[in-house]
Formats: sequence, structure tokens, C-alpha cells
Amino acid sequence: MTTQTLPTFDDVLAAHERVQHVVRETPVLTHKALDDMSGAELFIKAECLQVTGSFKIRGAMNRLAQIPQARRAAGVVAFSSGNHAQGVARAARLLDMPALIVMPSDAPRIKVDGVEADGAEIHFYDRDTESREEIAAQIAEARGAIVVPSFDDADIIAGQGTAGLEFASQMAERDAPLDHLICCAGGGGLITGIALAFEQMSPSTRIWTAEPENHDDWARSLEAKKIVSNAPGTRSFCDAILTPAPGDLTFALGSRLLSGGLRASDADVRSAMQSAFRCLKIVAEPGGAAALAAALHHLPEDVKGKRVGVMVTGGNVDPQMFAEILTA
Repeated sequence: MTTQTLPTFDDVLAAHERVQHVVRETPVLTHKALDDMSGAELFIKAECLQVTGSFKIRGAMNRLAQIPQARRAAGVVAFSSGNHAQGVARAARLLDMPALIVMPSDAPRIKVDGVEADGAEIHFYDRDTESREEIAAQIAEARGAIVVPSFDDADIIAGQGTAGLEFASQMAERDAPLDHLICCAGGGGLITGIALAFEQMSPSTRIWTAEPENHDDWARSLEAKKIVSNAPGTRSFCDAILTPAPGDLTFALGSRLLSGGLRASDADVRSAMQSAFRCLKIVAEPGGAAALAAALHHLPEDVKGKRVGVMVTGGNVDPQMFAEILTA
């Protein structure tokens, strides 16, 4: 179990100061057709338009920027299915640090290409038979490098929370505070970072996880009030959010700050990807569209008619897959 101290709202504010020169403020989009489909007033934050194509640059830059200059030559090691990998690779390049990423052998080609484009090394592993954490630890020890976790790290969580700072501020500028917010959850770094920001900036907003219906460790963990893991080999095409279980830090935050979990089928996610492209003209990858899928197809009755924030968290989808989904 991790012994790190839980991040705070002040940590999120400090992260904003570190990352604001690198990340872009992503827009909040609306469309009446999506409101009609969901039965609520949806406000969609398009982090798929973020640097590297997902929110992950926020946490990666916040973590790497705090590595002392004397430690940077040995570089960093990260493990990721793709989006954290790209965030770490970009942050490392901007800070002139070497990076090695441990990626599953079935990672989408577009994410592998993104990592390679920023100059990082890649070590592939089998997600069913090998431990990415063990591989990363061994490589880091051999190189004297620093391991950069993808979610269960206070600096990563605080960095991801800058998306929440933005979203809450954007809604305050509209004089339309959110009643609810839905965000996909893999390890939970983004949703718990957002929750830290909203706890201070929009405390009445209720925050919900969104997950594939057969890979719903967050929903089940929140219901059980303890960490519950997915069975080994559980699959969904939402590759970006297929972590085995919530993290220790993220669940400690989530159990206090989150209202519950929503679920969506792969078919719902495909439909949401189509709707995002048709109505908003944005490209959402499967995991990145999970919250929109939950909002469009599985909104609880007591949430309908309310102002609902939706995080579209990434757009790094294989082009052939995306074309097939759009033309299905």
C-alpha cells in the first residue's frame, strides 16, 4: 500500500502554476440533440483536444517538473496503455529527460506512434501474463530512473485536477454551476483530481464515475465501500480505462468525494463516439467517450433535467476503428 499523503486543493492550484504554459484550456461544448438524447442539459469538456490528445499531459507535466535537476539525466519510466505514455513522453521531451514506457502489446498503433514521435523508448509486455509494475520497477532500478505511475500518485492526481479547475471556472463564467459531473474512471487519477477541485469551487456538484459495464471496478468498489478488483482477463474495447482496480490514493479520495458509478456497454460507447463526431465534430476514443455514453444512455432519473458536466477525456483512437464505427 502506498504511504503517500493525499493531495489537496492547494496541490491542484500549485499544479496549475506548473502546467499552464504547456496545457491548453479545452472548450466546453453543448448541443441540443445531445440534451434531448440524455434528458439533461449536457456541458461537454473536450479534453480530446488537449496536447497529446488526452488529459494525461496535465499529470505527467506536474510530476516531471518537480524532479530535481540532478536526477533528470537518469530519466523516467512509466507504464501505460497509451495516453499516460504519450503525456510522459511529451513532458520528458519538453524537460530534456530520457523516458522509457512499458506498454501492452495490444496498445493501439496511434498511441505507440505518439510515444515514439516524442522520442521515448518502448518496452512491450503481455497484459494477461506479465506485471507492468514489476517490469517498470526492474528497469528503473537498473537505470537509476524514476517511476512515474499513471494514477496512484499525489502529483499525478493534482495535475489531472487542473482540468477540474478549468471546468468549474468555465461554468462559473456562464453562471451555470453543474448539478452533476460524469467522468470515466480507470485508475481514478482524473476523476479524483477533478473532485478535489469541485469540492472547493462547486461543492454542490455530485460526481459520478463511468465505466464499461463488464469492467466496473469503481462502481462496485464504491458500492462495497472497499476496493474491488476486476477478474483477470476482463475486456472492453475502452482500452484507456482498463485498470484492474482503483488505486489506494484514488479510492481514499473517491470514497469520500464521489456519488457513485454509472456503466455503459461497448455498443453505448460506439454510439456516443458517433454522436460526438456528428454533433460536436470531435474525435473521441472509446475510453474517452465512456462518460458521454453513460450520460446519453444511462442517466439516473433523478439526474435528468439537471445541468450535467461530461468529460470527453481522449481522442487517440485507431483511424480504421474510428472509420468503421462512424460508418456502422
